[in-house]
Amino acid sequence: MSPDTTVPPTEQSLKREFNLWSSFAFAFAFISPIVALYGIFGLAITAAGPSFWWGFFLVFAGQLVVAFVFATLVSRWPIEGSIYQWSRRLLGSGYGWFAGWAYTWTLVIAMATVALGAAGFIANIVGIDAPTGTQRAAIAFVILLCGTALNLVGRQALKLFMTGSIIAEIVGSIGLGTWLLLFHRHNSLGVLFHGTGAGSGGGYLSLSGPFLVAVAFVGFSFVGFESAGAIAEEVQEPHKNLPKAVIFSLTFIALVVTYSSLAIILAIPDLSAVASGKIADPVSFTLTSALGSGIAKPVEVLFVIGFLASFLALQTSASRLIWAFARDRALPGSAVLSRLSSSERLPRAAILVTTVIGSILFMLSKLATNVYTIMVNFSSGGFFLAFLFPLIGLLVVQLRRNWRPGPFALRYSLPLTAVATVWVILEFLNIAWPRRVYPQRYLDWSEWIMIAVLGVLGAVIYASVRRRIPDVASIDREGEADGAAGVAATTA
Repeated sequence: MSPDTTVPPTEQSLKREFNLWSSFAFAFAFISPIVALYGIFGLAITAAGPSFWWGFFLVFAGQLVVAFVFATLVSRWPIEGSIYQWSRRLLGSGYGWFAGWAYTWTLVIAMATVALGAAGFIANIVGIDAPTGTQRAAIAFVILLCGTALNLVGRQALKLFMTGSIIAEIVGSIGLGTWLLLFHRHNSLGVLFHGTGAGSGGGYLSLSGPFLVAVAFVGFSFVGFESAGAIAEEVQEPHKNLPKAVIFSLTFIALVVTYSSLAIILAIPDLSAVASGKIADPVSFTLTSALGSGIAKPVEVLFVIGFLASFLALQTSASRLIWAFARDRALPGSAVLSRLSSSERLPRAAILVTTVIGSILFMLSKLATNVYTIMVNFSSGGFFLAFLFPLIGLLVVQLRRNWRPGPFALRYSLPLTAVATVWVILEFLNIAWPRRVYPQRYLDWSEWIMIAVLGVLGAVIYASVRRRIPDVASIDREGEADGAAGVAATTA
């Protein structure tokens, strides 16, 4: 067995209960089309007008290159923890530790943000038109408890819910989009060339211009495809299935989001009011105008399902990443966090850690409304920051001519890695650029403030655990020996 097919020790082995479909569904649900579209549509159209729609093609092109590069990495190293594991094996334990640290906090904060977003829909469904911060936090806490319970039950329940969410996404996104295009079209295709957003500082394509601001928002729509690698050791035939799940999930999400966004733009009854920012929720406004409030409510139920599926995928990814850290003795309390349940082989302690952190974030959001804004800002940029670690690591290894691909290999690997790295750097800077957007200036700098705070905290924790983290070679040798023993036992 080669080092590229690392197998964890038997006592820490996860069950391989996910196939190609379920790993695709997992990545698809991670940032669902409903969550992606609803989360960014109002912000993007206010920033740049209907022409923001072209930003989907720009972001998809860049992210598709990243997806192909990540497919090669997950094929080489199909190990639980994805970005953490890839970065560690490319440029060493310290480099990988901080990659995983950035990705862990991105996942946990995004998880809490999605729960708070779902809470707003649930409040509307039950008749609370303008929920307070306390009410949203309370509903989000219930979502957190229910999601934790489902994650603790086992992978079968998770697979069923993810499959159900895809059905909801198809009905809620493609079905509604087609209905709007056929029967409720108010605008011509020409509006897609109108850049009339409220965010008009500078030229249209300048750093502070409307289009790049909209592209920063659109970037949140096309992340999550890498999450298939977060559950790599729970997927059957990972070398073959995971690269497909990474590429297919991004492509399908892009098609659904772009199509649904087009349908909503062309169905908006008062485009000028939406583009000027006078209507805070253009998606709900358009659906209610087209379908009536009686039909719009059931549609919101579909939206809630999409949000809940995304929440579950985020929590699952975060818990697996924490478990992967703990298995390498790279966190305080690793002995507890690395344990698996005896029957389902689930990292229950790691799942509960995400529940505790999520609860704290909900309490903070209740105490100060700006906390939610900071969480949203960091979630967007955090993914691209985490993406940079394995991309830069792979680029360095390729330039040193030390790269050996797995079963899924790219013909022009070095140029594609370079393009992916440049794209992610530009998009991260575009998202994190401290433009004057908020009345409170510190919110414009919130991405950098969070990076500084988490960086200092991470440095302290890493200093306390670095001496006990085994080197990658010893872990791989242990995995090889255990895998060989397992094969021998099976043969006997």
